[in-house]
Amino acid sequence: MPRKLPTALTIDEFTKLIKNTYKPHHKVAFLLGFGSGLRISEVTNLQPNNVSISDKKIMVREGKGSKDRVVPLPKGFKESHLKLLPLKCGVRSLQRAFKSACERAKLLEVKPNLHFHSLRHSFATRMMEQGVPLSHIQILLGHSNISTTSVYLVANPKDALKSYEDLF
Repeated sequence: MPRKLPTALTIDEFTKLIKNTYKPHHKVAFLLGFGSGLRISEVTNLQPNNVSISDKKIMVREGKGSKDRVVPLPKGFKESHLKLLPLKCGVRSLQRAFKSACERAKLLEVKPNLHFHSLRHSFATRMMEQGVPLSHIQILLGHSNISTTSVYLVANPKDALKSYEDLF
């Protein structure tokens, strides 16, 4: 079965998305996906007591596979955002809000395969670009198998291309 490479947003594209998102709880949801790599179900289930502003971390309780993990608090997450948790919307409405904001931002014209999970892909891709070791990305994403995380190596062949340029 063919596997497509993950579609990710750049920081500029994410900024456009946020500017075209009207409801504060949707903005917070998108920030959590993009800045912490949370899955949509983890965003909708997030409780305020699982967020530590002082420690700059989020405790994800019973994520996929009923596993707990710790992820970084997104830059720009404010104390006032805690009042919006738990979110007053479900998975389907969040998916629709994401698609609508993408349409308003004209992101679907460039990347028609965007969906909420693309925010998580963006988180992983940005970390890979910044040189975060693959094993650390695996831990933050909560992947059991490193091969699941290694798709981001293929999605961003920048280092491989640079090696080729340097050698040839």
